[in-house]
Amino acid sequence: MTKTQVNFNLMGFFETLTLIFAIAKILGCITWSWWWVFAPILVHVVLFVVVLIIVCVVAALAA
Repeated sequence: MTKTQVNFNLMGFFETLTLIFAIAKILGCITWSWWWVFAPILVHVVLFVVVLIIVCVVAALAA
């Protein structure tokens, strides 16, 4: 019988960075635009979409 280990990572690097930036923006420590505050999440989403597109293209070419 094999032992299965489940790893729950609640917050990753991008989420933590966005949370830090948002708190700093709300507290007035930084005067950045909200676009820059949420840029780490946007980068994460863009990377996910790019990987998804690559996987779909490769799958379509292999079929």
